[in-house]
Amino acid sequence: MMAASLGRRDKKATATRLKADLNRTDNSSGVRQLQELLDAVLNPEKPAADTEALDWCKCLIAGGEGFEDFCKTVRSYDNATLCGLVWTANFVAYRCRTCGISPCMSLCAECFNNGDHTGHDFNMFRSQAGGACDCGDSNVMRESGFCRRHRLRTGENVPSIPRDLLLMSEMVLPRFILCIIQYLRDGYIEPDTSTERDLQKVLQQLEPQISFLEELTKMGGAMRTVLTKILTNQQTFKDLSMDAGQSVGQRKRVKLSSNTKDPCIIESLKHKCFLEELLFWTIKYEFPQKMVTFLLNMLPDQDYKITFTKTFVQHYAFIMKTLMKSHESDTMSNRIVHISVQLFSNEELARHVTEECQLLDIMVTVLLYMMESCLIKSELQDEENSRHVVVNCSEALLKNNTYWPLVSDFINILSHQSVAKNFLEDHSLLMLWMSFVSFFQGMNLNKRELNEHVEFESQTYYAAFAAELEACAQPMWGLLTHCKVKETQEYTKTVVRYCLETLQIWFDAIGFIDEPAPNQVTFHLPLHRYYAMFLSKAVKCQGLDLDSLLPDQEMLMKIMVHPLQIQACLSEIHSNMWVRNGLQIKGQAMTYVQSHFCNSMIDPDIYLLQVCASRLDPDYFISSVFERFKVVDLLTMASQHQNAVLDSEQERPMLEGALTFLVILTSLRVHLGMTDDEILRAEMVSQLCMNDRTHSALLDLIPENPNPKSGIVPGSCSFEEMLSAVADFKAPVFEPGGSMQQGMYTPKAEVWEKEFDPIMVVLRTVYRRDVQSAMDRYSAFLKQSGIHTGNPWPPYKERTPLHPCYKGLTKLLHCKTLHIVIFTLLYKIWMDHQNMSEHVLCMVLYLIELGLDNQVQDNKEDEEPCIEEHCHDSWFPGTNLLSNLHHVINFVRVRVPETAPEVKREAPPSTSTEASSYGQNLREAQVFSLVAERRRKFQEIINRSNTEATQVVRPKSSSTRWVPPGTPPQLVTEILEIRESMLSLLIKLHQKLSSKQNSLSASWLEDMDTSRHTHGDGITAIERILTKAAMRSCQIKRSIQDICGKVCPPVPPKKNSPTDKKTMDKEERRQRARERQQKLLAEFASRQKSFMETAMDVESPDTEAAMDLGASEVMESEVLYDCVICGQSGPSTEDRPTGLVVLLQASSVLGHRCKSKEAKKLPTSDEEHIYAADTCGVAHDVRLTLMQQFFKDSSCLQSVSIGWDGGVYVQTCGHTLHIDCHKSYMESLRNDQVLQGFSVDKGEFTCPLCRQFANSVLPCRPGRETEAGAWHTPTNKKTFVLVKEVEDLQEKLGPFPTESNLSKEMELVIKDIKNTTQKKYMDYGKNPGSPDNDFLFMYSVARTNLELELVHRGGNLCSGGASAAAKRSCLSNLMHYFNGFDEKRPEVPMLFRDVPSLLIIFVLTMPQPLRKEHFTCVVKMLYNLQFTQALAALSTKFSPEERQAWSTSGALKKNAANAETSFEVLLSHVISELSKDNSVYKVNAEETLMVSVWSPQSIEFSLQQFCLPFLRLSCLLQHHLYGDNLTSCLEEEEFSSLAVCLGLLSSAPPSNTVHSASCLKWAVSTFDLVSQWCTEVTGLFQMQAEQSLTLLVQEPQWASPRLLQLPDNYNIIFQYYHRKACTACKKVPKDPALCLVCGTFVCLKGVCCKQQGICECVLHSQHCGAATGIFLLINASVIIIIRGHRFCLWGSVYLDAHGEEDRDLRRGKPLFLCEERYRVLEQQWVSHTFDHINKRWGPHYNGL
Repeated sequence: MMAASLGRRDKKATATRLKADLNRTDNSSGVRQLQELLDAVLNPEKPAADTEALDWCKCLIAGGEGFEDFCKTVRSYDNATLCGLVWTANFVAYRCRTCGISPCMSLCAECFNNGDHTGHDFNMFRSQAGGACDCGDSNVMRESGFCRRHRLRTGENVPSIPRDLLLMSEMVLPRFILCIIQYLRDGYIEPDTSTERDLQKVLQQLEPQISFLEELTKMGGAMRTVLTKILTNQQTFKDLSMDAGQSVGQRKRVKLSSNTKDPCIIESLKHKCFLEELLFWTIKYEFPQKMVTFLLNMLPDQDYKITFTKTFVQHYAFIMKTLMKSHESDTMSNRIVHISVQLFSNEELARHVTEECQLLDIMVTVLLYMMESCLIKSELQDEENSRHVVVNCSEALLKNNTYWPLVSDFINILSHQSVAKNFLEDHSLLMLWMSFVSFFQGMNLNKRELNEHVEFESQTYYAAFAAELEACAQPMWGLLTHCKVKETQEYTKTVVRYCLETLQIWFDAIGFIDEPAPNQVTFHLPLHRYYAMFLSKAVKCQGLDLDSLLPDQEMLMKIMVHPLQIQACLSEIHSNMWVRNGLQIKGQAMTYVQSHFCNSMIDPDIYLLQVCASRLDPDYFISSVFERFKVVDLLTMASQHQNAVLDSEQERPMLEGALTFLVILTSLRVHLGMTDDEILRAEMVSQLCMNDRTHSALLDLIPENPNPKSGIVPGSCSFEEMLSAVADFKAPVFEPGGSMQQGMYTPKAEVWEKEFDPIMVVLRTVYRRDVQSAMDRYSAFLKQSGIHTGNPWPPYKERTPLHPCYKGLTKLLHCKTLHIVIFTLLYKIWMDHQNMSEHVLCMVLYLIELGLDNQVQDNKEDEEPCIEEHCHDSWFPGTNLLSNLHHVINFVRVRVPETAPEVKREAPPSTSTEASSYGQNLREAQVFSLVAERRRKFQEIINRSNTEATQVVRPKSSSTRWVPPGTPPQLVTEILEIRESMLSLLIKLHQKLSSKQNSLSASWLEDMDTSRHTHGDGITAIERILTKAAMRSCQIKRSIQDICGKVCPPVPPKKNSPTDKKTMDKEERRQRARERQQKLLAEFASRQKSFMETAMDVESPDTEAAMDLGASEVMESEVLYDCVICGQSGPSTEDRPTGLVVLLQASSVLGHRCKSKEAKKLPTSDEEHIYAADTCGVAHDVRLTLMQQFFKDSSCLQSVSIGWDGGVYVQTCGHTLHIDCHKSYMESLRNDQVLQGFSVDKGEFTCPLCRQFANSVLPCRPGRETEAGAWHTPTNKKTFVLVKEVEDLQEKLGPFPTESNLSKEMELVIKDIKNTTQKKYMDYGKNPGSPDNDFLFMYSVARTNLELELVHRGGNLCSGGASAAAKRSCLSNLMHYFNGFDEKRPEVPMLFRDVPSLLIIFVLTMPQPLRKEHFTCVVKMLYNLQFTQALAALSTKFSPEERQAWSTSGALKKNAANAETSFEVLLSHVISELSKDNSVYKVNAEETLMVSVWSPQSIEFSLQQFCLPFLRLSCLLQHHLYGDNLTSCLEEEEFSSLAVCLGLLSSAPPSNTVHSASCLKWAVSTFDLVSQWCTEVTGLFQMQAEQSLTLLVQEPQWASPRLLQLPDNYNIIFQYYHRKACTACKKVPKDPALCLVCGTFVCLKGVCCKQQGICECVLHSQHCGAATGIFLLINASVIIIIRGHRFCLWGSVYLDAHGEEDRDLRRGKPLFLCEERYRVLEQQWVSHTFDHINKRWGPHYNGL
């Protein structure tokens, strides 16, 4: 067998030979051989996991050369002009709105960074569904935005491909693809079969093969062309499929619903080429990622793109079926959209497919079919007989948004004008779409629970709102964008016609006649909203006449009912009438007005009601409103009434709701004449008035047309310009408490003054509290600018004029029904009836004012003569508000309960005159019934439209009221004497509000200043109305003057009525309550003050506080401490010690100090690095290791300065407590189950007084103050005497304290301190745990605290003064414990030793308290050593010649008087001594290339610099031990100032003449001592000279610690680090993070880098910061702090151009470093205050 023999031979050789055969002219034998070989190799019987076949294919395709080289060669012929890079979910890409033509345009990072987008509106985003780069595609983006690579048409200069290069590919690949298809066929199992279905397994086995195909597509244009030919060639498919046996395409028939208009759309799929079958299996296997990527990678090839799109459309119905069955519908949806968005965003292509493949028909049909699968019967209106069906919102299809990909495709193609035109012209398609929309009409019906609270709160409303927005509203907005000009009038007319038809069908289906069913509401009326929005567009943009688009009156009355029902229900929900339905009903009410929904929901509803109101009879409309709001019974002149439908506490909010709704209805102009710019401005102002907003929040809150094409905001004016016109920017500030503000926008003053519109605010608030917030801010503004100081009322705002089409709306304000309501309410408020409120009055006045401002034009006073049945026309003569204002009403007939005060109890009148007038009244008295009025009007309208007398019989049910059991008192008719007009009531209310008898003089109108009327309270509002009315009519002006002339105090009805007495008592009670409250508050304030005084007085109650008394006042008292738990004050005793509340924390801040003051830069490229070698911690480690090689361990440990890396820092809030009280406090915390931010088991607590975080208590030493004075006084002993005394003291160890509570506590504290840091930081020596080691550790704590205090003081002591830190310092307390350890004699040469360490060790090992003169003595002796070290270190920096010169010149002065205190003499002595034997000068003799020559001044300067750190530390120590104050000085004078303070100099010489050598005080022969020290060094024969030199040259000067310097632009960090692989696990972390202290790159939460169950960030925080870590999270731009076992989110130091953080990079706007925030972060790190300033800590359980 040929193939078998070939198979055994080397693959490469075979491939080369076959290629040669095939290249011949007669290649038949080659072809035959190849086919045989392939038959053998590509055998679908073999298991797919066997990669042998794949290797063969690679070899054959490459024709014998290496596959890698072959790829390179093919790539060099790449002629693609598009990028087309395909990415999957979570990839970071860019979108530039300036360059995009389609809203879906996206670019990969490389193309984005290589293009020029400066100043463009772009953002970075994380891809949700995956996508592809559009660079180079001019259909989707403007060419100016192409990157450098795709800007050049690369195609032209690419050489043409040699024929033989891809020859083998053309032969082998068809067979390879067929083989994959066969595997897919065999592996597929139908989901309904019983066997376990595991598609993933099949796909995993095929992984290498599919990846191989994907690799091929990445080889560039040449290979893509080959693949396209193979995939789309029908002949190849036919030939190969025939060979393969069965043609698979026909088995699968997908049948769809019968109501589609063209059944052939979705009949069956017959596959004609590889591409079709590959797509078929891709769908069947639920879109595996690799297959999707393979199919998409080919899109840059235009032929392929067209064929693939057609294939995709053919399979559309099939996709939908698979999607509905899928368990992973989310993932699948994303993959579908990943493909479709690439195909349908291109207008050219979309139009082509619409025309050729009926894309629109397919889409609408598929959507319809999908929704038909989950319909239920609608229960709206007539539950039994309803024929209407709606989608069931609890079905998975809606709950999981499964329909999303299909709807999203539909919206996408409707955004293309040519496609939308096709849609709008196809009437049958429109009708189909309307029936689709009607599935959502009335879904998710709510029924009000009247008895029990609902058991289970359904959350279906999320699904319902999402469905209406996505499936109905967004396509609607898409269509509306194409109906903007006159030319498209016909489209609008068609849509409107179909809307009305569908609505009529709907009304019939739900059996609707005229009354809505009670206690039901649905928020979903998409048909109404389609109708409303197309009407609005028609009038606004297309100049159509409104009346031509409106139906008859009867239909309008029906259309109005449901939107009005929603408005009334909103009010009911806010009046707590739906509480039994649970919280979700409130959620619906909020969502309905929320910014993303309002312009598709509440705005169209209100507009539609405005249209109805402008065309229907105003009396009918007004009475409908009050009836819907259930407040009809309340509108009576009687003081009492019965309401059959509302409880009395619901009446007021419902009445307020009804009036507010009328005000909104008559004053809102969003669709009635405002331009887009005006709308934007109004929206912006209303949002800013509620609260200051960040830029992004504002963008989110302004409703945009949800059509994605329109960019961010409708209209010509840009968002930014408008924002700068109405608001001021408040830059982000830092509050002292540490909370970080973002950049905010706040309304300009003139906006508050002229544009604040409370009505718009009410319309747009989701939470009622926002309305209050806006009013509070408004009144604050008025107070501040001095316009009005009281409690202002919402200001009245002038409106833009109405569009002529809607003029009818003003009839509402001029109708008798409304005027009667207004009159009644004014009367009720004046008479103090119950359930009236300021808000009611405010809205009533608003309505009057609107009426005055909007007069009805046609004043044809042709009022019909008064007929009896027009029951309330006799109230007022006409409909015009102006003329009705002054019309006096005398008597009113009311129905009241028998018990009401109005009912006349006396006998009928006796005299005839009275009787006759009484009868007269009866005839005149006005009766008013809204319900009757509404019925009558309704009949009238119906009769007008049904002239054929086919009267509809209306059910009377709703008018006859059901009387509940326990019937209330009977109603009787009474006649009230009123004799008021609206005007007189207004004037009386003015008196009532201003509580003055004659608040308006008769002449007040003349001297009225109109300008101050805009802002103010109710009094101002009434004055403003009266003035306006008087200006409009002389008659009113006269009436006003008349009424004001007859000043009459309001006569409250029946003085003695019980209600009145009640109100009196109420007032009195209120007054008393107020006084009581005042008293309480005063008492509380004084307590608080005394608390603040004690809390702020943080003089540490330490010994040092008392030390300032000095020696003169020797007092026999002990130090007293206050315990903040039990409140007792007393001394600290051995038995009952008191302790200081402290926080111990391990710190390595000092170890991170460097030589240079500049911060290190964060590396942002592979070339940059950070080296740790120059940090303080590393330098000292090196030193210690070197010493331990040569010297005795114990002496090494005392010779170095340690504690840099894990030193324990102690800080206190200054409060003290008894140790036993503290223990019981801890117990109570332990039993307290409240979730605390700290761990009681670890000893953490908060100070009981100031709540500062703490974790230990430091016992205070019992002590008498007399000692303090005694050991402070100096004695004039000679130096050598003091030295002797000090030596004795050192021999005499501190007396060990006897066993007592105090000593136990001290041991515990030392244990606490040890436990604070990790073990490795405590074991410096070779034998861990030895006393040496422990002592060393304790002394390092003292050292750490002194050094840190220096750092906090800015690195020097120039500022002087006892700083706050010092006041609260616990050092003097610490110092008392660290004694009592044995000390061995040193063996490290003195010149190698760290002098400050020696000082602390000396002080710690002597018995306490130490006399000050002894301390000064120690400092003087150590200064000598420090100075000698300085000389030695300096001498190593000279060149040999210089050294020689200094040595000689100094030697000459050796015998001078001041030789011992002259640096020149000492320097020459040191040089000569160190030159002997094993000289340190031999080392760098040839290296010293010091250019500068040393002058005496420069030497003096460097000596001082060398000694300064020692002086600073000694001074601080002295300050803590003896309470000496630190004097402040200039930096130049720091040395002399410190020297004086320490007693090294008696008085400070002028700054320029101070000599460091003059501070030397030698107790023994100077030169002998120096020689001895030098000999110790030169005599070290076992050490290398270099090593000696390293130890000799110490570095005492370190700059303050700094965090890394970050780049200004965040993108630089992001681009470098977010794809960077972790150094430990070599993977790209999911959550990469950076340590800002040392620049280490770590995996946050990564399981890959866990060690012993601890994740990498926590581990790093332990190594780098002794358990404090500061990490920047790359993907979130925020900083987290790890402190021990807790962590917190600190915030971000990167803000965008508007001063806002962008956590998680959701908005993807460019971010820039905020220096101020970064400084604060650094400062909190250095000062160890993270625990105190940041409040929100949580445990991290080692999982970060």
